[in-house]
Amino acid sequence: MKNKDLETISKDELKSKALNAIKDGKAEDFVDEITSYFNVLAEEVKSEYEAAIASNDAEILSKRGVRVLTSAEEKYYKSLANAMKTKSALTDIEMPRTIIDSVFDELEHDHELLQKINFQNVTGITEIIVRNGDCDAAWWGTLTDEIKKELASAFKKITTDAKKLSAYLPVAKAHLDLGPTYLDMFVRRFLLESLSIGLENAIVTGDGKDKPIGMDRNLKGNVVEGVYPQKTAKSITDLDLVTLGGLMAELTNDGKRKVSSALFIVNPYDYYSKVLPKLYYRTDDGRWVNNLPFPIEFVQSCEVAKGKAIIGIGKKYFLGLGSQNRIDKSEEYHFLEDETVYLAKMYGTGMPLDNTSFIYLDISKIATPTV
Repeated sequence: MKNKDLETISKDELKSKALNAIKDGKAEDFVDEITSYFNVLAEEVKSEYEAAIASNDAEILSKRGVRVLTSAEEKYYKSLANAMKTKSALTDIEMPRTIIDSVFDELEHDHELLQKINFQNVTGITEIIVRNGDCDAAWWGTLTDEIKKELASAFKKITTDAKKLSAYLPVAKAHLDLGPTYLDMFVRRFLLESLSIGLENAIVTGDGKDKPIGMDRNLKGNVVEGVYPQKTAKSITDLDLVTLGGLMAELTNDGKRKVSSALFIVNPYDYYSKVLPKLYYRTDDGRWVNNLPFPIEFVQSCEVAKGKAIIGIGKKYFLGLGSQNRIDKSEEYHFLEDETVYLAKMYGTGMPLDNTSFIYLDISKIATPTV
């Protein structure tokens, strides 16, 4: 059955509306948008499940998201279905970690930016230790000299449950009788979509107030009520050898670290209109050749504003995300009036590991080449 919402608007447009409404931070403003998007997803998952089950081919089933469930997962989903039918909370059984692991694997696979940063599943971990700064040099001396200096690398603890990301699971009552395998597709898809809506914006430009600190934020700036200020954008007018070389040199932190590669994160519009034409030239025999002299990976992100970009060391951004392994009934969210809403809480945090690993750029003055 075709969802009525798709008769006038595409799924991508619904997702975009939901994302923009959520960014505004007022729940009452995105009732219609989030409801429409979730309803479309529910119908989509049901259609995919029915199409997959109609085939006995294991490879096709796998490609369409149908997993072979463990005994713990099957027990969990049966309990989940029973709780949904009776509109009760799940208090007697926890979500198996394998479900969360699967969601995170798919999340990382589907989102290019997450593949490039230091993204860790920290379910069950409350603190993690990371390097903070550069390692002190060892001291040379004779064999009989006393040890005069420790190798004191700077470390810092990051509390992984510092922020909360809520993912909503609207209960599609008519679908509960389809069984544990369907519920696995349903739960993982909704968690995946909810996380993808909330994460990338936070990684790129999160202000640190009840959310991760983004790559474009100044860690040493004046923090007001938990909000980190945005870095002053460095204006560049070209992507030539001198410009890119200067940016790569800046990422070495005055020569204190070797930079083997960098990310250049840019809005898709600017990538195709400004960046791509600068990277390739046409040879005499008609071939297009990449002209880039540096190991820079270009990543498109709609969360970067047009006219801006970020260049930095991807692994110097830490994102730790985990789950409390529970889905609770929510009496607070009533925007899906005909369905019970269950709430999956994700805990974690994210931040650049230092203030010199990412440079915020103004690329508005890069001339668009004439074709």
